[in-house]
Amino acid sequence: MLISHFHHGPVSAHPHDYPDGAHQERHIHREAQLLYAMCGTMRVVTAQGAWVIPPTRAVWIAPWIEHEIFMSGKVCMRSLFIDPELSPANLSQCCVLAVTPLLRELILKAVQAPRHAKNPLIQQLMLEEIAGLENLPLHIPMPEDRRLQGICLALLQTPDHPNTLEDWAQQVGASSRTLARLFQQQLQMSFNAWRQQLRLMEALPRLIAGQSVQSVADQLGYGSARAFSAMFRRLLGHNPREYLSALNQLSAINASR
Repeated sequence: MLISHFHHGPVSAHPHDYPDGAHQERHIHREAQLLYAMCGTMRVVTAQGAWVIPPTRAVWIAPWIEHEIFMSGKVCMRSLFIDPELSPANLSQCCVLAVTPLLRELILKAVQAPRHAKNPLIQQLMLEEIAGLENLPLHIPMPEDRRLQGICLALLQTPDHPNTLEDWAQQVGASSRTLARLFQQQLQMSFNAWRQQLRLMEALPRLIAGQSVQSVADQLGYGSARAFSAMFRRLLGHNPREYLSALNQLSAINASR
């Protein structure tokens, strides 16, 4: 299914709100898309992997990439569609981006007053801001090897699965050394790093929905809230409470707009 947004000029802005549990089926479009979560959490899934987008963050979807989107909580989606010829060179693949206050204001202004999105100076400023955004580690890559796919799909269904790589090796009929090598070759990360990334993705919507750190740690198979918080800080730079506090502050700013 092809969805194409024809517009005048290189950038257009579109607002869409969705209820909890909504789903955009697989589709593609010719433009690049910056998908901003003003509130709620989104999961973008492609053949190459999955990305989780917390409130006040954005995902970059390169042109012609087939994708689907799952909503968690009420989602206020604000999208920029950008002419593929103007896509920043460093954004050739999907990725989650930390939106700056300036870009957030430009997006909201463009949605509220579409004429602003057509201003060449504002368009150029948007593109420069997008090109310089920080890439966040909220991506789960998927492998091509069928044995690894089986392991990854099982963990996607049950993120707290206790199996070690040696346990999985017995189930899929390969040595743990072979599986470890394939993880590095195909996903550029170890099995443990991939599983931590998955658990982080699973943790964010639960924390944002109001579950306690201890509860989420227990659900995802961590021995303690302290161990879970250490993983969270290592990957996102803040412990869960600090991260949620910052998100809540940004969400309050957005809600006042």
